[in-house]
Amino acid sequence: MNAPRAWLIWTIGVFAYLVAVAQRTSFGVAGLEATERFHASAAAISFFTVLQLLVYAGLQIPVGVLVDRFGSRAMVAGGAVLMGLGQLQLAFADSVPGGVLGRVLVGAGDAMTFISVIRLVPLWFAPAKVPLVTQLTGMCGQLGQLFSVVPFALLLHSAGWTPAFLTLAAMSVLAVVLVLAVLRDAPPGHPSRDTGQGLRATGISLSRAWKQPGTRLGLWSHFTVQFSGNLFAMTWGYPFLLSAQGLDAGTVSGLMALFVATAIVAGPGFGRFVSKHPMRRSAMVLLIALATALAWAAVLVLPERAPLWLLAVLVVVLAVGGPGSMIGFDFARTFNPSHRIGTATGIVNVGGFIAALVAIYLIGLVLDLLYASGFSGGDLYGLAPFRIALSVQFVLLGLGTVLILVTRRKVRRQMASQGIHVQPLLAALARQRRERIERRRAARTVSPDEP
Repeated sequence: MNAPRAWLIWTIGVFAYLVAVAQRTSFGVAGLEATERFHASAAAISFFTVLQLLVYAGLQIPVGVLVDRFGSRAMVAGGAVLMGLGQLQLAFADSVPGGVLGRVLVGAGDAMTFISVIRLVPLWFAPAKVPLVTQLTGMCGQLGQLFSVVPFALLLHSAGWTPAFLTLAAMSVLAVVLVLAVLRDAPPGHPSRDTGQGLRATGISLSRAWKQPGTRLGLWSHFTVQFSGNLFAMTWGYPFLLSAQGLDAGTVSGLMALFVATAIVAGPGFGRFVSKHPMRRSAMVLLIALATALAWAAVLVLPERAPLWLLAVLVVVLAVGGPGSMIGFDFARTFNPSHRIGTATGIVNVGGFIAALVAIYLIGLVLDLLYASGFSGGDLYGLAPFRIALSVQFVLLGLGTVLILVTRRKVRRQMASQGIHVQPLLAALARQRRERIERRRAARTVSPDEP
């Protein structure tokens, strides 16, 4: 643990996750090309991503159970194979059903990757390093999104649809080779997995993970702060900035790159925060949710197009939601035993993607309804219809916030029964302020015995 080999294992796992993120977000920059290639409506284009996310979210709990049983190596390699087949299918698809099949395979493979990589961290690293390494995992995975919004987008626009998606398929092949050659499930001497676990034992493990309030707090934290950045990066951000806000392709790519860079920079900060202030994790999640709502409100209430600086602020706030949502996995880790981490992580990871697929579909549906009613004035992706459609996010943000508060109360009751009492945030801040004042006064006080 903490040896060079641990970092090598982690690096291979992170590369596989980076490839998965590139596969996941690649369709987000191809929305306009997909509309033309498949002769599809806004709802049909959103359906590509919705179904992909539905498959991803639906497989999270089964994958969590399977990775606890069979280990990360087999699951990561299998996921890379499925994603490669999905991008190969999409490269030659020329109809909506063919394209949807490709995205379903991508979603299934993607679902097998993140949980499996996250499970490696507490097995290969000392507990004190786990929060930071977890954030580094998410941070490095964001480079996959950077690949999709810059090199992949350039390749798509220059070489065309088929070569661009074949390149993504080739990346999956490389991931499979590296994972099978280098990645190992646990350090030497670690207890072997019980691969003979039956359905009854599996059901008991899943039930115990769900009944743990800390797992559900992680689920609703992930639900609330991750989905908005996901829908922006995966589907609606590119057409919103390009068509509704009237930005050129270069500026949009720059903002998307800013999205990735912000997530990368913010990740280690969240890791250090969680390590130093484990009792304030939910407060940070709620602060991110509030910032997300305020940023969207500032952009959507403007009668005209938003200035570039305000769009940049929106992008930064949405990007922070990615590493912020990783706090949910820290809840899963600290409230569950090691043999149940994969299952608990799968439950948590469902949250943000369920919220994202609901929001993505509703936004596409509202855009089509407004277009059919004549409200859009013949412009499917106009500013006025987007302003209304994107407002559905406020419902999910409000719902998630309420569920976090309710579940946090249950978690704190459980902790209190164990003798751990969490002081209210304002009271804690007031106490810390008093202590600082007292220390300064003590430092200024001169002893009578001193000259």
